[in-house]
Amino acid sequence: MSGPLFANALVSGLLLAGFYAAVSVGISIAFGMLDVVNIAHPAFIILGSYAASIANASMGADPIVTAVALSPAFFALGLLLYRFYHATFERRGREPLRGLAFFFGILFVTEVALILAFGVDYRSVTARYIGTTWRLGTVDLPLRLFVPFVVSVAMTLSLQVFLSRTFFGRAVLAVGQDQLALQLMGVDPVRIKQIAFGISIATAGVAGALLVIIQPVQPSLGREYIGLVFAIPVLGGMGSIAGTLAGAAILGVATSFTATFFGPSWAPAVSFGLLLFALAFRPSGLFGR
Repeated sequence: MSGPLFANALVSGLLLAGFYAAVSVGISIAFGMLDVVNIAHPAFIILGSYAASIANASMGADPIVTAVALSPAFFALGLLLYRFYHATFERRGREPLRGLAFFFGILFVTEVALILAFGVDYRSVTARYIGTTWRLGTVDLPLRLFVPFVVSVAMTLSLQVFLSRTFFGRAVLAVGQDQLALQLMGVDPVRIKQIAFGISIATAGVAGALLVIIQPVQPSLGREYIGLVFAIPVLGGMGSIAGTLAGAAILGVATSFTATFFGPSWAPAVSFGLLLFALAFRPSGLFGR
């Protein structure tokens, strides 16, 4: 094993881990904190990719600028979606199975709608940093991975600070544990969950813009991320943003090393093998209680 090859594999894995954190942090909020199994989360990631691609093709807008500009729209979409989910399933006590089927339906309806509107061709974006690679000694630093890494880590750390140091953030952390206590404090648990779910969908829109920077996208690509977006929060510890970062780092580095030294086809097996190994010895995840 050569030193430069090892170093490049490590750096690529860490950069990939940043993107993994972006696609998974919304599930850490929705599933880990709110107990909402949003299996359609990858569909909103792809919607973010298509929004960034359309804005880039029509106006030349940078994908990250588009993601930030459209975050309020994705947030509002999350508010409406949770309100419907609560009224139809949660309030009636039907959320475990029927709610899961509801989100599965959204996943496939979104995919079909994108196919009907845009076809199955891959879409990509252009930006000055895409295709540029910095060289630090023997290590290559492709900006198409580095820029999403920086944006993702900034977003994830900002969420960690927000959820740990504000009253609303502490209410989100408590809503899945003791809703009655929140009500006694004059807090509406449904409103808290609605806003938190809106935040989770907004992160998916940003992650979609990062995805289309890294690789071209097409409507069915979201299905490939279903396992990943749930595996990372489970590995790191449900409801832990720091755990999401740690889980993303582990799977990102494992994926990169496996693809580099054994071939890309082995990467999913090794990554999820690590997940199963961790859960066998620590079912609550790395940062779980």
